[in-house]
Amino acid sequence: METIESIQNKQVKEWKKLLTRKGRKKQQKYIIEGLHLVEEAVKARQSIDALLVREDKLDEYQHVIRTFEGAGRLITITEDISAALSDAVTEQGILAVMNTKESLSELAAQKPLLLLDGVQDPGNLGTLIRTADAAGFEGVVIGTGSVDLYNPKALRSAQGSHFHLPVVHDDLKGWVQDLKAREIPVYGTALDKEARSYRQVNPSAQFALIVGNEGKGVSDELLRETTCNLYIPIIGQAESLNVAIAAGILMFSLYNPS
Repeated sequence: METIESIQNKQVKEWKKLLTRKGRKKQQKYIIEGLHLVEEAVKARQSIDALLVREDKLDEYQHVIRTFEGAGRLITITEDISAALSDAVTEQGILAVMNTKESLSELAAQKPLLLLDGVQDPGNLGTLIRTADAAGFEGVVIGTGSVDLYNPKALRSAQGSHFHLPVVHDDLKGWVQDLKAREIPVYGTALDKEARSYRQVNPSAQFALIVGNEGKGVSDELLRETTCNLYIPIIGQAESLNVAIAAGILMFSLYNPS
C-alpha cells in the first residue's frame, strides 16, 4: 500500500488534470468517486489504475479494499488531497482512477442502440445511459457535440451503468448509414409534420433510437437519414418533455426482447 500526503505531489497534480476533458483525453484516464461507483467498478472488474482511500476511512472501506486487492495500486491519501480531487458537494473519501476503455467491436446491434446527438447536460447524459441500461439496450453511442461521458456529473448521474453496457464516442452519421444498410430500423425524434406518434410503431428487438440536443433536438442532417422520425403526443399543457424522460418512454415502449 502506498501513501501520498502532499497535495503538491506530482502524481496528485496529474490526477487533478483528470477533472478536465482535456486532461482525461490526454491521459486516457478518468476519476470516479463515492462508495457506490467504486463498488460498481470493482464488481464489474473494470480497469482501475489506482484506488485512493482517505487514511481515516481505511476501516470503513475494508470490504472494498479486500475485493480490490491485487487488481491495481492501493494508495492512502489525506483529506486535503481527497477534497482537491473531488467534484462532489460532500466527498466520501474514496476515489478510483480509471483507465478509459471504449471498444466499438462490442456493439453488434443485436439489441437496440441509443444514439445521442449533441446532448449537452451531463445530468441528462448520465440519466440516458442509466435508462438504456435499465431498458436492456445493447449500448450507447455518444455523437460529436455531446458532453463527455467521463464528466464527473455525468458519471454520478449514470450511477455505474456505463460499467454494464458499452458506451462509445463516435460519429453518428456512419452508424445510421451502417444500420440502415443492415436493414435495422433507425428512429429519430422530431416534432415536424412528417413525424409519427411512437404508438404507430410496432415494438421490436433490433433498432436504433436517436435523441438530440436539449434545445435544438436531433440535427436535420441525421433526421433526413432515419427510417422514420417519432414524437410523443403530449396530452396536457406542458410544452415539451426533458430529453431523458422522452428517451425513457421511447426505449421501454419500442423494445420487445422476444
